[in-house]
Amino acid sequence: MRQTNGWRYNIVSFLVVLSLLLSAFWLLMLIGYQLGAYNPLTWLACVLIISLLTSLLLTKTKPKLASKTINNTFHRSFSQRTIITWLGGLYAAVWLLGLGWFFSIEAKQSRDWMPEVSQRVTYKRDTTNPDLITFTNVRNFDWHTSEDATERWETRTVDMSKLSGVDVINSYWMGPLIAHTLVCFRFEDDRPLAFSFEIRKENGEAFSAFAGFFRRYELSLIASEERDIIYTRSNARGEQVYVLPVSHLQQSEVRSLFESYLTAADELNAKPAWYNTLTSNCTNIIFYMARIVSGERLPWDYRIWVSGWLPNYLYDVGMLDANPNNSGQPWSMATWYERAHINPKVRGFDNQANLDTQVNGSRFSAQIRQGVPIPPLADSQAKADAEAKSAAKASND
Repeated sequence: MRQTNGWRYNIVSFLVVLSLLLSAFWLLMLIGYQLGAYNPLTWLACVLIISLLTSLLLTKTKPKLASKTINNTFHRSFSQRTIITWLGGLYAAVWLLGLGWFFSIEAKQSRDWMPEVSQRVTYKRDTTNPDLITFTNVRNFDWHTSEDATERWETRTVDMSKLSGVDVINSYWMGPLIAHTLVCFRFEDDRPLAFSFEIRKENGEAFSAFAGFFRRYELSLIASEERDIIYTRSNARGEQVYVLPVSHLQQSEVRSLFESYLTAADELNAKPAWYNTLTSNCTNIIFYMARIVSGERLPWDYRIWVSGWLPNYLYDVGMLDANPNNSGQPWSMATWYERAHINPKVRGFDNQANLDTQVNGSRFSAQIRQGVPIPPLADSQAKADAEAKSAAKASND
């Protein structure tokens, strides 16, 4: 019985110590990312927290050592349990104070933003035709290098009744597990429009995955031409980019997903929000919206949080056609990665050619989709098949 109790005591002690260490790490990271690593207040807070935690752990795990470091008169007046209770309560108060501070930090609309996220997309519906959506602040930069671009914010009108499909764009910038995810909406007789949830970086600010846990970056929704937001990744930055047309979608689903982006724009314009590396990033926000539209067709999966594996997830749930255009030999995921890779297709593309930007944009959008099957919407395909069948029957009669 004593051995059993000792084993349980050791497990509980280990979990308590681990929780204390993790909570202190979180609090120290919060202070460091919010105040800055070289701020004197950061160092003062670190000394306080580490000293308090060290005293608590020494008193808990090594009472004899702790008694030598505490005034003898004080130690005679208070038992070890009392000391642990006071130290634990003080640490809990400090930590809860830090937690309250964390939740009190508010996102802002007005900061010294980097040019590419300086504007917020807005839109208006046509009063006579609600399918016509006019966007303002659609980004269409001419990128010269990864950091230098000629700014251009444009107004563009699209017709939701002409939506013809959705492409997922995955851009790998830090190994095979981490990718930035964009969504591009295709239209009949018009170039695609891309949407991207991104951190809203301030001038001089760089992205850190750790900082994304500590309310360091506001969330931004960018509406952009593909010649801007994809080109800057594939050509200017040298990221590895893949275009993945989503198959078996109904037009109502595509329309609902498009409306979800309009709602997201409204919400961010009404109240700024924080980017979070785990819960509110470029991939899982899209998944939350898409799941509202498609429901059980998109089951929960760990790959929603491992953005680099999103293409494999889409393939496994049947939203990347394994046998596009009834081509005979089914495509494996390896084939999809090979065909969907856009970098070889746009290597050397002149994004600053002396052409109308709409023409240049259409050229770029066509090039990145070379060799990739563009699936029709499921209801459009069914309608086309029915018309073909009817026409064949009429000709036989």
